[in-house]
Amino acid sequence: MNPKKNRRPNRQNKAKSGRNTKAVREYTAGGVVFRIVNDRPQILMIQDRLGRWTIPKGHVEPGESIEQTAVREVAEETGLHELGLGEKLDKLHFFYRKEGKLIFMTTYVFLIEARGNSSALVPEDSEGIVDAQWFDHEEALKLIEYKDTERLFRMALSKIASKSPMVK
Repeated sequence: MNPKKNRRPNRQNKAKSGRNTKAVREYTAGGVVFRIVNDRPQILMIQDRLGRWTIPKGHVEPGESIEQTAVREVAEETGLHELGLGEKLDKLHFFYRKEGKLIFMTTYVFLIEARGNSSALVPEDSEGIVDAQWFDHEEALKLIEYKDTERLFRMALSKIASKSPMVK
């Protein structure tokens, strides 16, 4: 008998490494929120409790479409309520761990225009958002820590420029 042929994998090592751990699926939606000031785009960013600047987004609730989630989450996290939902830019996929569980997250990101009075921002502190600010698009690109978010910002800026020839 060939000992290698009948050998079973070491299940204990696999369990410790987490390779057999099944990920829990979660879905979020949000947006690259913009406004035009003096013919230049500004991008809305939120800052989390760890000091990272990112886009507003949150979990899809039962019975809610990803479009509804994107608008609701932007409104909740920033205090903006006059929002124009644009096209879906893309979706992001990533893994993370929370309370010992492996999570596989899919985030749908839309282009969203802030309309009306967009100056009065109210960050949702109950969700760990410590700040919400408008940034010139060039500064917003410098603040991004995640490559996928930077790619989405660039896509959004390209779409904004194609709709508003005055935007530089």
